[in-house]
Parts: sequence; C-alpha cells; structure tokens
Amino acid sequence: MRKSINNGNITWLDEGKGATIVLIHGFSENATLWDNQTTRLKEHYRIIIPDLPGTALSPLTTPLTIESMAEYVYAILLAENISEAVIIGHSMGGYIALALAEKYPALLKGLGLFHSTAKADSEEKKEGRRKSIRMMEQYGAETFLRQTLPNMFSPATKSKHNKLIDAYVKLGMECQLPALVAYYEAMAVRPDRTGVLKTLRAPVLFMIGKDDNAVPLDNVLPQITLPPVSSIHIFENVGHMGMWEIAEESNVILEQFIAFCQL
Repeated sequence: MRKSINNGNITWLDEGKGATIVLIHGFSENATLWDNQTTRLKEHYRIIIPDLPGTALSPLTTPLTIESMAEYVYAILLAENISEAVIIGHSMGGYIALALAEKYPALLKGLGLFHSTAKADSEEKKEGRRKSIRMMEQYGAETFLRQTLPNMFSPATKSKHNKLIDAYVKLGMECQLPALVAYYEAMAVRPDRTGVLKTLRAPVLFMIGKDDNAVPLDNVLPQITLPPVSSIHIFENVGHMGMWEIAEESNVILEQFIAFCQL
C-alpha cells in the first residue's frame, strides 16, 4: 500500500505486519528496488520503503543532504508511530541509515549496510562525482545512466543476465536529472560516520560484493570489526547489486539477520 503525508510530498510503501523493517534505496533507484525482498519479508514483518525525495511520486526538496533524507525517513516513522525498526540501506540508502543511527540510535534494532560504507568520500571519489555531474549536465541523464549503471553488476552477471542489467537501467531512468545531481552532491559532502559503528548497540549487517566497483571490498573491510556485534557476508561474483544478483541468497541472510535483531 502506498501512503503519503505532507500533501503528498513524503511517500512510502507499507506492506505486511509484524516487527518493522525499513528498506532504503540508493542513487537512481526507488522503492521498487526491493520488490523481491518485500515479497518474501512481508510474510513475517512490516516493511516500510520510502521513496526518497526526487523519486517516484515524491518531489525533490532543496537543499538535499544525507541528513535531510534521514529526517524524511524519520518523519515517515513518526507518522506511523514506529519507535524501533531494523533499518537496511543500499549504497546511498546506507549513508541515510547511518545518519539516522547517529541522530536516533534508540530507533535502531539493527543496521544493514547493503553495499554501503560509513566512510566519507575520498577526494578522488568526490572528483569522480563532480565529473559525473558534468557529464549528466552535458549529455543528459539517459546517456550517463546507460554508461554507468551496468557497471554496478559483476562481470559474471553482465555476461549472463542482460535482462537484469536492462531492468536496472530502466529503473534508473525513472529518476530525473535534478535528483541525480542532488544525490551526488549530497553524497560528496557527507561526513565520515565510522564512529557511529563503534557506538551503536544494535547489530550491524555488512553485505559486500567482491566485484563491487562503487563500494570496494577494501573500503569496507576495516569497518567490520568496529561494531560490538557484526554479521559479515562477502560474495563472490557479486557487484553492487546483491539484492538482484543473488536475490534468494541475500533474502535468506536478511531474514536471519532480522530474526537475530528481534532477540
């Protein structure tokens, strides 16, 4: 069921019943990213999936920051009278989940970083984002997305599952240029939040693809020992899209982690 508040400016999907799980999508995505996970998890849990500002029916708000998007998600939880949840974010969604954990640590029963990192962008990464913004502004969003999004998958996936790649590119094209630019700008200036991992009492899940070019393995590995309680999964032949590349395996891991967080 799709819901909204604030005259339709904040929208989300609400499926299932039980303990609350929040799934936060990343750059160029929307709530449908998690369709496979929602179908399975809603059998036992209540699934809240925000459409971040600038995606689906949710208008872009300015200025847009990782922190403002965290407040956007928090407003949904307040509207639904949800005081605790397992929060799982993909890529940029993980940055938002970390911002929520920093400001509202009591809210989290568990934190899932699905191909995400608590580190800030390096100077090289920031420059890469600036170049991407210039490319989008010069050649358009479609050209950029068609060139960039296939690289979110592992070489093994790209060689065998063209329809999966096409579906992800199509999903990305639903996001308009101003939102894509705003997301990159927000990610580039986000602070380092590795300290959040050290102090968070809730368990932390790390989902890592060995072929992830966006959040490489060596970026995440130093973080896995920071939380008091960690669950670490490193996947062969998986890039940045484990929820699609190995959907069934990742769903089992999510179910196990979520069940552990309820203890």
